[in-house]
Amino acid sequence: MAAYARQHRGSRPFTGHWRKRGAHAEAFGRSRGGFTSKIHARCDNQGRPLGFVLTGGQVSDYKAVNALLELPAPNPRAMLADRGYDSDSFRQDLLIHGILPVIPSRKGRSTPQNTDWRRYRDRNRIERMFNRLKQMRRIATRYDKTALSFMSFLNIAAARLWIRSFVNVT
Repeated sequence: MAAYARQHRGSRPFTGHWRKRGAHAEAFGRSRGGFTSKIHARCDNQGRPLGFVLTGGQVSDYKAVNALLELPAPNPRAMLADRGYDSDSFRQDLLIHGILPVIPSRKGRSTPQNTDWRRYRDRNRIERMFNRLKQMRRIATRYDKTALSFMSFLNIAAARLWIRSFVNVT
């Protein structure tokens, strides 16, 4: 004879109160092209990656900033970022920590902030780093279901970039 779970006192159907899983936990988010995820990177002055943070595609850029700044890496003197990271609170946080924000203002901003365009030109190193990362097919189109496995391959790709910077290929 089989014992059923509902025979016992206080038993009731499962209500699903475990930790929530799904697209949000795996850094997937809806965007115009479907499910996407964003890679936020912290780089050194040579454009070599120091760490990554994954967010869903619809998440605002400056929501990942605190996680980027908490990565175990040397404190930067300046933070070069694109317009998606432009907010007054973020600029104030950077200045409190002694980091110079080099972020252009958004187009619709009521009080535009000054930007050091000479320093901002160095941001192309970061964009070239993303270009080199996305030349690897597995990074360009995310085949991994879990954020952990995708982050692992990001770190392997970052290690390849670091090795290339130390090896003389002449």
